[in-house]
Amino acid sequence: MVTTLVYSLFALDQTVGNLAAQYGHWLYAILFVIIFAETGLVVCPFLPGDSILFIAGTVVASANLNVHLLAGILIVAAVLGDSVNYAVGHYIGPKVFHRPDSRWFRQEHLRRTQAFYDKYGGVTIIIGRFVPIIRTFAPFLAGVAGMSYRRFLCYNVVGGCLWIGLLVYAGYLFGNIPWVKDNLSLIVLVIVAVSLIPAIMTFAKERRATKSGARAAGKLGPEP
Repeated sequence: MVTTLVYSLFALDQTVGNLAAQYGHWLYAILFVIIFAETGLVVCPFLPGDSILFIAGTVVASANLNVHLLAGILIVAAVLGDSVNYAVGHYIGPKVFHRPDSRWFRQEHLRRTQAFYDKYGGVTIIIGRFVPIIRTFAPFLAGVAGMSYRRFLCYNVVGGCLWIGLLVYAGYLFGNIPWVKDNLSLIVLVIVAVSLIPAIMTFAKERRATKSGARAAGKLGPEP
């Protein structure tokens, strides 16, 4: 089962294509659930948001489905997901920072998202849409921090429209160009790698700051 899941994630073009062939218009509902889960449930940060959106745009073009309907449905899924995530964070509150790690929840993800907030402020809700893990934890942390829902909703809607619109329509417009179609698996890996760059840079900066602080306190001794 695990092997099948890993294969499905790395062969998204075939996976989504098979779903379209088997279920037709039910593909809209399946993708709605996936996007809602990734944005709405903090236990699902591993879902392939960016790449599956691009592939979905490619597949609806070849399957003669309505790309505008797909984009609209997925925008609703993204906005609703973030709103639910915000509500959960608001309900749980700051005590989440004292919760121990579990199979589904890691403090490291929370700290990484906090570092994004420290750097970008509320715009993290928009920027985080394009960064794996951050997009799942950003609305949750906004709720924990007590950001007003009206302000959060503005960021949420703008971020959701940009994220869904850019990637779905990019897949729809470019996904069936012969060169792109022949190298779709490689392009998906590139999308994943590029989307991870901001998180990696933030994590590296946070590590350097931690080490510098430790040296200043005399915990690590002088630099060689």
